Amino acid sequence: MSAPYIKTLSSVNHATAQGAQKEILDLAQKQVGFIPNMYANMANAPAVLSTYLHGYDLFRRESGFKPAEQEVVFLAVSQVNGCNYCTAAHSMIADKMSGVPANVLQAIRNHRPIPDAKLSALFTITQEMVKSFGKPSSATVKAFLDAGYQERDLLYIILAISVKILSNYSNHAFGTELDDRFTAYKID
Repeated sequence: MSAPYIKTLSSVNHATAQGAQKEILDLAQKQVGFIPNMYANMANAPAVLSTYLHGYDLFRRESGFKPAEQEVVFLAVSQVNGCNYCTAAHSMIADKMSGVPANVLQAIRNHRPIPDAKLSALFTITQEMVKSFGKPSSATVKAFLDAGYQERDLLYIILAISVKILSNYSNHAFGTELDDRFTAYKID
């Protein structure tokens, strides 16, 4: 991870937070059951964490993607953006909570072909959308649609990319330290 460029702000301590910072950290605690280091950093600008939590929740609830597909999208974005924190966190979620097949997760983490055609099409279009600033090739879109996805799904991928930009870039800004629960999935 590159050196942090935010140097004078520190993580917001949930126990001593006040006002908007406390309100958004209370919501985060309610949603995920703990305050990840990433959230404690993002809470310095409560609007950033609020927007992240709202968009993340909407993607999870409304996208129509299965949990494993959601993790593939989040991993694809985080990998392109070089966010080791989010890659580790979503690897843990993929493995322990979202049911991503082990061989698919290992392929993603090792930058190898994904042994599931549908998940591969999803991963490919997501990465291409990030790399091309939202302009995937017609061949990639066709492969995505041919894999069984719909055009509407592209809009939810855009939502996921937007959410991950908030977290990935915040982690770059702070050089966010990996939470203990994610260390087994650390990326070097």
